[in-house]
Amino acid sequence: MRHALIASAALLGIAAASPSAHAVGCLSGGAAGAFAGHMAHHAILGALGGCIAGHEWHKHSLRQEDVMNQQDYVRRRQEVDPGYRNPWQ
Repeated sequence: MRHALIASAALLGIAAASPSAHAVGCLSGGAAGAFAGHMAHHAILGALGGCIAGHEWHKHSLRQEDVMNQQDYVRRRQEVDPGYRNPWQ
């Protein structure tokens, strides 16, 4: 129980210290990983692994959404780089 409390406090501290980190998948994955790791007596390792896996899964789902909606992707990309040309035309 003590390790789960420490892991939760560490995750909350990291989340509060870096609000611009876009840690959407990290928080949910870290919480799930901490719980699973707690059951295996490795809560901190589980939280770290869950954070990494959750963040990668979130990035993967965003990429899939971009492919599904190519026009929105091109528009957002052109906002960042005005010289970007649509490769699908």
